[in-house]
Amino acid sequence: MILVIDDDIAVRTSLILLLKSEGYDSASTGEPAEALKIIRKKAPELIILDLNFSIDTSGQEGMDLLEKIKAFSSTIPVILITGWGSIELAVKGMKLGANDFINKPWVNEHLIQSVKTLLDLQDKKTEHRTRKQLDKTYNFENIVGEDSRMLDILETIGRVASTDASVLIMGESGTGKELIAEAIHQNSLRRNKPFIKVNLGGISTSLFESEMFGHIRGAFTDARFDRVGRFEMANKGTIFLDEIGDLDASSQVKLLRVLQDRTYEVLGSSRTKTVDTRVVCATNKNLNEMVSRGTFREDLLYRINLITVYLPALRERPKDIPLLVSFFINNLKQIYNRPNLSVAPSAMKWLQQLPLPGNIRQLKNLVERSILVSRRDELSIDDFRSQLELSPVKKGNIQLPGVGTLTLEEVEVEMIKRALDHHKNKISKAAAALGLTRSALYRRLEKYQIPYDEAED
Repeated sequence: MILVIDDDIAVRTSLILLLKSEGYDSASTGEPAEALKIIRKKAPELIILDLNFSIDTSGQEGMDLLEKIKAFSSTIPVILITGWGSIELAVKGMKLGANDFINKPWVNEHLIQSVKTLLDLQDKKTEHRTRKQLDKTYNFENIVGEDSRMLDILETIGRVASTDASVLIMGESGTGKELIAEAIHQNSLRRNKPFIKVNLGGISTSLFESEMFGHIRGAFTDARFDRVGRFEMANKGTIFLDEIGDLDASSQVKLLRVLQDRTYEVLGSSRTKTVDTRVVCATNKNLNEMVSRGTFREDLLYRINLITVYLPALRERPKDIPLLVSFFINNLKQIYNRPNLSVAPSAMKWLQQLPLPGNIRQLKNLVERSILVSRRDELSIDDFRSQLELSPVKKGNIQLPGVGTLTLEEVEVEMIKRALDHHKNKISKAAAALGLTRSALYRRLEKYQIPYDEAED
């Protein structure tokens, strides 16, 4: 049963009829005291709560009732609804335990979608299943891992995929956030609709509206053609907003509007469009810390994190490293036409001890570089060790000579000498370390007249 609490009989009647048309059993009341009696007696599955019950429009009456509801049962989902909505009220309500915030006049589809999502999430119970059991139920073919934390994550995204709940995926760079987002889409009811990826960190502030909402010809100087925005592309499907922590303040406001109202305007047009899309976001930044520093909007955070998934770093699940290495090797066998490729058991154990700050992305890069450089079919510790320091992972502040102290040519000569010395004059390995081909390195050795005694690779 869904309980509607609103002092306006017209609102109560409209909501009851709307819920009935969707097959939901519901009840209503206009009195907070009566509402508490119903809640204690019948324990509703969901509550739609107005924030004002008198001429006062502060929303405090509704907030007081919300606190009492949550004190009775913290698990009943609550949708706040008011004609005097404000960002401050939304944030305050979410902090007190509300699950969604909708302004009057509401959009029927939006409200019913919120009701359905919250009820679906309530119905789904957490189970601890093996990877084989999960694979029988869900499509996780591109995700490798059997660590208990990964299995919990797969269980969670499998459960919430069929709802329209917004999901926030957090974790270090290279942990596979995009793969999780794709898995959510592939296991959802929207799987046959578009999955649109957007790297928000790569969109400048000036182009944000054009990229996300589109523009019409003539909207600005270089707008020679109409452009379809990412949200319109993702209509009926899923939009994946990667690097959301890199979004600047003005763009956060624009994004909040479309996530809250499901409406937007194409740049250069005054016509409002509506959008129906599932939103999945990802970041490697701590958004809670950013909220406390004032660099990320708290109301936007509440809009995107109905469900939050924290991906563990690869060093926290070392038992998955052999599975990942084998997965990469099997793919690279075909790509490089080397069917006998394998990894020595000692090398596999060595890989499990690595910190791998770049996580899965670094591991994949390390395996592929080692295959390219090594001529042996069985990769050893030495094969991986020689390529480890070449992995393109940020290693803090690189100490470079001061401007004017060395020319680019002198820096290049020094790096070539260091690479030759490090790899004991093995040309193939030195060239790979410098990102060059053997012939390109030979040309530079001749150009700069660098002496060397070539060793066998």
